[in-house]
Amino acid sequence: MKAGRAVPARGFLAAVFSFSSLCLVLAAPARADVTVGVAVPRSGPYVAVGEQVLRGVEAAARDANAMGGLDGQTVVLDVQDDVCDSNSATAVANHFINSGVRLVVGHVCSNASIAASDLYAANGIVMITAASVAAKLTDRGLPTIFRVCGRDDDQARLSAAVLAERFRDRKIALLQDQTASARLLAAATKDNLNRIGINEALFISFQPAEKDDEALVDRLKAAGIEVAYYGGDAAEMGRLVKIAADRGYRPQWFGTSAIATPDFAKIAGPASNGVLMTFYLDPSRQPAAAGVVKTFKGQGVDPTGSTVYGYAAMQALVAAGNFAHSTEPRPIAQALHTERFDLVLGTVGFDSKGDVTAQGYVLYVWKDGTFTPAGK
Repeated sequence: MKAGRAVPARGFLAAVFSFSSLCLVLAAPARADVTVGVAVPRSGPYVAVGEQVLRGVEAAARDANAMGGLDGQTVVLDVQDDVCDSNSATAVANHFINSGVRLVVGHVCSNASIAASDLYAANGIVMITAASVAAKLTDRGLPTIFRVCGRDDDQARLSAAVLAERFRDRKIALLQDQTASARLLAAATKDNLNRIGINEALFISFQPAEKDDEALVDRLKAAGIEVAYYGGDAAEMGRLVKIAADRGYRPQWFGTSAIATPDFAKIAGPASNGVLMTFYLDPSRQPAAAGVVKTFKGQGVDPTGSTVYGYAAMQALVAAGNFAHSTEPRPIAQALHTERFDLVLGTVGFDSKGDVTAQGYVLYVWKDGTFTPAGK
């Protein structure tokens, strides 16, 4: 990584793509089209996160095209639904390969990204994810695989540290469903918590279903659980929190980045107030994203959650391509690995594994339908 040098996301006078600055920039005419594949869940339990990522990607592509495109070529998007499923993700990857797509933003769920990334790497395709947190994704060192979000091992370390600091003398339950992401987060949090010298009261694996959810809540209540940690999706977490509140049971609920969507608060209702959550540093509150956030809000769009990360993923591809003066994956990957760029995340680069150098996870608390930093 070259220190002390930042390459602006190309756009003449603009350091960061911004809707509000488009009228001030005379765009160079684009010469042709370059297709960027976008793989997100447009159905299934993680559709809300998929829509956030897609919204950000589409906005960044529009901004890029208004300022000359990717190395002078107009960015067009090929959007595919991977349902957050490994087999579907593999099918989507093969679709991109057969269609000649060389740059991909996606996938959202880690199992989908891991399954597809082997195909992308084997075919020299650059993939950059806005939401897949599994350490395995980048720990393999595939040279064309990147992410702009955090890693689950970092998230688990923060979760364990918060549990130890705030709830050392409370009865803690760690919950996991049958999804890969929830299992990994629960196991990693347990491992980190146990290393600190704290043992959970319960470690429960369950299958989300209405009757099972009620039975799970009753089990937690009967065991006197005071803190319940769960790494599952927003809909399931919302149901559990609401069921517990309806039964007059209000433990301290603790979620992860999977609930960073307004859907969680809509499902949980007023019981969502006070729920803790680990999530990446929210760039929508950072100066580098101010212009983009202002435009989103002006359109009636809430840019929290993974929206700005979707924007950053596309923005990074365009910035690297403009630096390399190429739409080809190899020079773009090299630029991502060796340069630093001014993005909505701030001035960042990517390490040898493909992990972004931006700040990691932060503790948030839900209140009145939104989440804010929890502080000390």
